[in-house]
Parts: sequence; structure tokens; C-alpha cells
Amino acid sequence: METAAAAQRFVRVWESGWAAHDVEAILALYTEDCVHRSMPFRPPHIGRAALATYLRWSFADELPLSVRFSDPLVGEGGLAVAEFHVTAEESGAAGPRSSTLAGCVFVRFTPEGLAAETRDYWHTAPGREPASAHPFLLGSPPRP
Repeated sequence: METAAAAQRFVRVWESGWAAHDVEAILALYTEDCVHRSMPFRPPHIGRAALATYLRWSFADELPLSVRFSDPLVGEGGLAVAEFHVTAEESGAAGPRSSTLAGCVFVRFTPEGLAAETRDYWHTAPGREPASAHPFLLGSPPRP
């Protein structure tokens, strides 16, 4: 599979999968022995089972209100990068609160179009920050 097609599928499935907390749909994008880093200094999640555990933990206290991924930028050697922006309501000890998570994902695809390695860089802020407030890759209009 061409990297551009794999990257487009990756962002479309992640966008809808995150919005619905569809862990199985997201996992289908990855190789069995994938390596995922959710932040640079956290230990990696190695394999689909570890990634599944991380995703379920991440989604546990979150009600996504808006999930948006940019169109991916595709490089050589099966590499792509995309930006993401999520507004959500999170439950916690002090009660529900709004939050915004924004970041980017770097992906290395296999020739079959599966993600062998992903690396996220992201930050959260309280409240709802619109994606248009800080445009870069997300500055383009949303996909239909």
C-alpha cells in the first residue's frame, strides 16, 4: 500500500475511532509487534495488547466532544505526520471539566500499510480551545 493511502486511512480511522472510543478499529491500523510512544519520555507500549491497554486507560474518563486530525504530511521511507486536536469533558475527583488536547503523531508504515511505530507529542489545557486558534496543519478546512 502506498504511504499516502495508508496515512489517509490512519488519520480517518483514528479520528472516528477516538470520537467513538473504538479501540478495536484503532488497533487494526497497527502491526502485532508495533511500538507506540505516547510521550517522548514515557516507556513505549510494545505490541497491540499493550497499546490496547493504554488506549482503554486513556479513554476511560473522557467524553470526546470534537476530534480532528489534519491531512497527513507524507515523507520517504513509509513516514507520515499528522496534527490532532481534541476537546473533551473529563471526569475527575473534582467533577467534570472541559479540556483540550493538541499534538501530532509521527508514523512509520510497513509496505502493507500498517503502523509499525508511532510517536505522539501532545499537550493538554483546561477549557475548550478551538483548533482554529492555533492553525498549522489543522488550518485547512475539515474533511467532509
